[in-house]
Amino acid sequence: MADAINAGDTAWVLVCCSLVLLMTPALGFFYGGMVRRKNLLSTLTLSYTFMALIGVQWLLYGYSLSFGEDIGGLIGGLEFVGFMGVGAAPSPHYGTTIPQTVFAAFQMMFAVITPALITGAFVERVNFKSFLIFSLVWSTLVYDPLCHWVWGKGGWLASLGVLDFAGGTVVHIAAGFSALAFALAIGPRKGYGSFPLEPSNIPYTVLGAGLLWVGWFGFNAGSALAANGVAGNALLTTNTSGAAAGLVWMLLSWLDGRPSTLGLATGMVVGLAAVTPASGYVTPLAALVIGAVAAPLSYYAIRFRQNLGWDESLDVWACHGMASTWGMVATGLFATVGVNPGGGNGLFYGNPAQLGVQALAMVVTMVYSFGVTYLLAKALDWSLGLRVTTMEEEVGLDISAHGERAYS
Repeated sequence: MADAINAGDTAWVLVCCSLVLLMTPALGFFYGGMVRRKNLLSTLTLSYTFMALIGVQWLLYGYSLSFGEDIGGLIGGLEFVGFMGVGAAPSPHYGTTIPQTVFAAFQMMFAVITPALITGAFVERVNFKSFLIFSLVWSTLVYDPLCHWVWGKGGWLASLGVLDFAGGTVVHIAAGFSALAFALAIGPRKGYGSFPLEPSNIPYTVLGAGLLWVGWFGFNAGSALAANGVAGNALLTTNTSGAAAGLVWMLLSWLDGRPSTLGLATGMVVGLAAVTPASGYVTPLAALVIGAVAAPLSYYAIRFRQNLGWDESLDVWACHGMASTWGMVATGLFATVGVNPGGGNGLFYGNPAQLGVQALAMVVTMVYSFGVTYLLAKALDWSLGLRVTTMEEEVGLDISAHGERAYS
């Protein structure tokens, strides 16, 4: 065991684990700054809840369902329930130069932030009890199976050769299309479309975006599971795509009036989401294209959503779902074994079939995550009720749900 474990790889993944955990409170501030002041604490609470809830779920059975012994390509077995058998020895399949405990902890942070992304769809009106049940069931029925399909040994999409380095399907497309389904199920906020719902604290959002960018280095570069050249390339492509998308978004908002601070921060996050599936497979120059294309795609997806009157409040679908959909396509175009010998070549490197595999993974993730989420949300609406009362929404969820307020 001592010979198999690499100290440098272990130290790197431990650091990345901490960086990815940082992303969930960063997301809370990114979202919190965009809601009204009477719902700021409530929005922060939604993100922080996952650090506790999934921190327990993952240990009890989530890791086992995701990375346990394959059952029919669909789900993992139960041999790791309660982290039984997860110790200092490396896994024979995942992160073979680091302790399995470190691999499991790193993957836990992905399981924490993915459902937290969805909260941007239903802020300011969700029933907290229904939210808790939804979060636990969604993680079990959507995240864990998708994780096994794409990253698990024997998962059916992994067996087809899908390339998803750090979560284009498992994290961003799943969260984005689940967010859209939940928003359609819960309905718009009171007063949506009738009067402006002004953000309470744009500096919080900008701070959250900056911390997300820092955490994304752990998210993407850490997914190499080793301190090597693939990790270095993933870090560089991550930065490049975020930078390119931020610049393009700022220019788009400038053409519409003035260069928006909120728009700049949003564009950066869009670029980071777009490059996530591609980061360990493409060159930095390809990442520049990925970020530059992602920005207008998400920018006009927001316009499309607004024109239809959907109150998907903080644009999880447009900014994460659509950006990473393009990122999966771009992986099928730009991936090269010159960057990652363990990956594959895309269309531009002589392998058009890869684009078909990427498209299949995208469509399956969209349909599965949207369908399960919509049915689950409707079931909760019929039983417990998805949203708070009109009076509670008017007062604000900080007071009505949590008995506290952000500002005295």
